Amino acid sequence: MLEMATSPPGFLRRVYDIPTDSSETIYTGDERKQGCLLSPDQGRPYVTLTFAQSLDAKIAGMGGKQLALSGKESMLMTHWMRTLHDGILVGIGTALNDNPQLNTRHLPPFPAGFSHRYHLPRPIILDTHLSLSVDCKLLTNFKAGVGRRPWIVASLSSNGSDELRASRRSSLEAAGARIVEVGTSADGRIPIPALLVKLRGLGMQSLMVEGGARVIQCFLAAEAQHRNCIDTVIVTIAPTIVGKDGVAYGSNLPSDTLPAMQHVETELFGRDAVVALRIHQRYL
Repeated sequence: MLEMATSPPGFLRRVYDIPTDSSETIYTGDERKQGCLLSPDQGRPYVTLTFAQSLDAKIAGMGGKQLALSGKESMLMTHWMRTLHDGILVGIGTALNDNPQLNTRHLPPFPAGFSHRYHLPRPIILDTHLSLSVDCKLLTNFKAGVGRRPWIVASLSSNGSDELRASRRSSLEAAGARIVEVGTSADGRIPIPALLVKLRGLGMQSLMVEGGARVIQCFLAAEAQHRNCIDTVIVTIAPTIVGKDGVAYGSNLPSDTLPAMQHVETELFGRDAVVALRIHQRYL
């Protein structure tokens, strides 16, 4: 029997409609079992957009500097959330500023000799120009055998690709990364719908999007425009104020084009309030 300490909190089970007696979607042996989070659209993964913010809606400090906004209780909840998803995505700004590990290291250890382990989501970096450092923790963890191979989502190569890009690609692949190419739009960005279709085609059934600000903006804007890019939004609100020099995520979003959401549940995790919202159903 698994102890309750090694089970996701009731908040996540209720938000995602996971049966209280089910553990098969959380723990794995050698193989990942069938995921519990499935998109109503078979052409894309189930998408959870999640991030931590201050009371004044800032998610980072000046210049994108990492802030320790989440308390230990809400951080633990976030790591449980990671076990429910096939992949976890951040933008290159977050990858460079925070050097994240995107794993489940804060979860309680299993008993000695236990045959299962926590499911690790696939790290995915949205990195159009292949700027990720070969010395980042995601790649060093993979080479050390304690992390999954990161996927780097970049723009499509052209016949005239320069030598610098080719060199960056070669170095990243040699360090262990897999490069996933997606065509860009006229503004040079990777369209979110095309990204989701690509990831689903690679077998990804569920995706957790953690930021940073530009990625959050892009997903919210894409949902408002296409109505088929986000399923659930989970926001951790820390009881602190960052001030005007902090980085916000909503300042460039027109209020009349934001997606409609419905409140699912709010729960306190230590000092933090965690709010779950669901995008209004589009498949009836």
